[in-house]
Amino acid sequence: MPTPVRQAAAIPIRDGLVCMVTSRSGRRWVIPKGRIEVRQTAADAAATEAWEEAGVLGTLSAESVGTFEYDKDGRCHQVTVFVLAVDEVREQWPEQYERRREWVTPEDAVARIEEPELRKIVRAVARGLRVATG
Repeated sequence: MPTPVRQAAAIPIRDGLVCMVTSRSGRRWVIPKGRIEVRQTAADAAATEAWEEAGVLGTLSAESVGTFEYDKDGRCHQVTVFVLAVDEVREQWPEQYERRREWVTPEDAVARIEEPELRKIVRAVARGLRVATG
């Protein structure tokens, strides 16, 4: 078995809404996610992807909120997921011409996500949001 491709993702949250972006093809809605580079922690990679893909900055959760796996091009990708409490939304960001950004309810985010394990992670995060906000 080849070694899984290690990736990290961020669930950007602001005012109880989740920031989603389109995939590069524009066909799917996803959360910011990408490869963990050499000498980079999963948390650093998640924060970098949130900035590059969605143009959001903030405070990352100290611990991962879960992991999921998916297959792409015949390879297993293993993704470590963090929550990003968004402090700043920039109007210009590195991939602004490659992706669309949209703020949605956690329920809408779950409905848009294709990966079942990631859906579970977002649902769990959403339950925590509801408890914390009211």
